[in-house]
Amino acid sequence: MLGIKKIDTYIVKSFLAYFFMTFFISMLILLMQFTWKHMAELIGKGVSWGVLAEFFWYATLQTVPMALPLAILLAALMNFGNLGEHFELTAMKSAGISLFRMMRGLIVFISIISVLAFFFSNNVLPMAQQKLWTLIFSLRQKSPEFDIPEGEFYTGINGYNLYVRSKDPNKKLLRDLMIYDFSKGFDNASVTLADSGRVQFTADNKYLKFSMYSGESFENMRQQGSRYNSSSIPYRRETFQTKELLLDFDTEFNRYDESILKDQHVSKNVVELTQTIDSVSKIVKARGDEQAREMISTQFPEIRETVSIDEIPMMTDEVSEEQVVTEEEPVKNYAADSLFLKLNQQQMEEAVSAARQSAQAMKDKIDYNRIMLVDPTMTVRRHQIEWHRRFTLSFACLIFFFIGAPLGAIIRKGGLGFPIVISVVLFVIYYIIDTTGYKMAREGFWQVFEGMWLSSAVLFPLGLFLTWKAVTDASFFRTESYTRIYDNMKEYYRKRRNKSRN
Repeated sequence: MLGIKKIDTYIVKSFLAYFFMTFFISMLILLMQFTWKHMAELIGKGVSWGVLAEFFWYATLQTVPMALPLAILLAALMNFGNLGEHFELTAMKSAGISLFRMMRGLIVFISIISVLAFFFSNNVLPMAQQKLWTLIFSLRQKSPEFDIPEGEFYTGINGYNLYVRSKDPNKKLLRDLMIYDFSKGFDNASVTLADSGRVQFTADNKYLKFSMYSGESFENMRQQGSRYNSSSIPYRRETFQTKELLLDFDTEFNRYDESILKDQHVSKNVVELTQTIDSVSKIVKARGDEQAREMISTQFPEIRETVSIDEIPMMTDEVSEEQVVTEEEPVKNYAADSLFLKLNQQQMEEAVSAARQSAQAMKDKIDYNRIMLVDPTMTVRRHQIEWHRRFTLSFACLIFFFIGAPLGAIIRKGGLGFPIVISVVLFVIYYIIDTTGYKMAREGFWQVFEGMWLSSAVLFPLGLFLTWKAVTDASFFRTESYTRIYDNMKEYYRKRRNKSRN
């Protein structure tokens, strides 16, 4: 009733087998890359397995926008390449079934995937990114796991360096203990030496308590010695039998409140992004108009304030002589060089100084106005980038399908060899173009929609071209076709050379 034939079921089933395999492989590779990038936040922090599982779960969700198009490309390429390698495409075409008819079931399936990808990027992805980056910020503030090594300095405590020559696990003693305290600055450092010592956490796990035995401490008292010359800086030396030292070292995992990222662009859906763009754009427009009026009123007082702010960009062409009002004859009727040369030396210097001060004041004002507009403009741009990103994922799924399916039908190679090479090359090209467009849009060199849709604009014609070549049974990936072209060109030039000799 729905027009689903056995051929559609067969092709979709074979595609799904490749799709799930390539999707999980792509997810694993991208997850490893993301984890390696944030390895410093995970290693040596002593966090629980639950926190690590939460990190990997949200990181997995965050990699879906990159893994999904790659999986569709590779699965389509392998599926149709395998059908062509086993002459199943040839058999279907000999039965009068066109390539578009073979792809019909998959086109419907990929269209559904694209719609689901939009809802994922609009609803699930913002939540995942908000929780993920909140967790990453919390992990960055987590103190490293406390474990003093033997025979080398331990720098895990901010402002302190610890050195232990050896450990006695039976008595839980640290032998030949040295503590360098730089918390008050390098010029006011103190050194504590002890034959042995013990270390333990306080009951609230926020401090380290060092109990040291038979030692000495040396403290540089440069601050107290400020009235002395550099050769007579005092210091303090203390000999002790027992001494206790308390150091800040919070071992608890303190999770940040997720609301700190609630107003960020990564945690908003399309509706929230649109609202933020509209409201902040109005602020930018109002602030820019106010700055323009102020600049005209202070730097160009000869222009009446009654001129509309919308007319300011065209002032050079449209302001008439009646709009320029001065008490004396307009200066523009005189040549500036002639007026300047009529002044004496002192007047010239004063005129140059006044002009320089006026230009510097205008430059400072322009720089200040630009700084006042940087933050709201960047906010609008980032929200616009994220708004377009919600749609580019869905469109990328369609583009990569219409690249992979016809390309697989053309090369007629299945398996994990040649298709993976082609897929990786195409995806790297896509990633480079997409990253370039994103950076251009983020820095304001291009319009946001131009930068975010650059990769789609480049690859969409490639998909149309490959689809057309596959429908017309092109063979530009077959070596014999190029060999035939080379032989024809060689024969043509040979005949032409012989004709010229005759």
